Amino acid sequence: MKFRRQHPIGPYIVDFICIERRIVIEADGGQHQDCIEDRQRDEWFASQGLTVLRFWDNEILQETEAVLQQIAQIAQTS
Repeated sequence: MKFRRQHPIGPYIVDFICIERRIVIEADGGQHQDCIEDRQRDEWFASQGLTVLRFWDNEILQETEAVLQQIAQIAQTS
């Protein structure tokens, strides 16, 4: 799989996207907790046929293998 970084999709710029598998990955800091705008973004992405995976920054840094496993698992079904 090939991911593009900081890629524009419609009115948004995503952190990472695999266009081939239609997977968007967002790396979020604490300011994104309970963020209404993120839910609206996710709904828009879903309406475009994209799967959104959101991970907390500390989760990516401290549980890298688990994050990669989740991405691989979703990619297999996409």
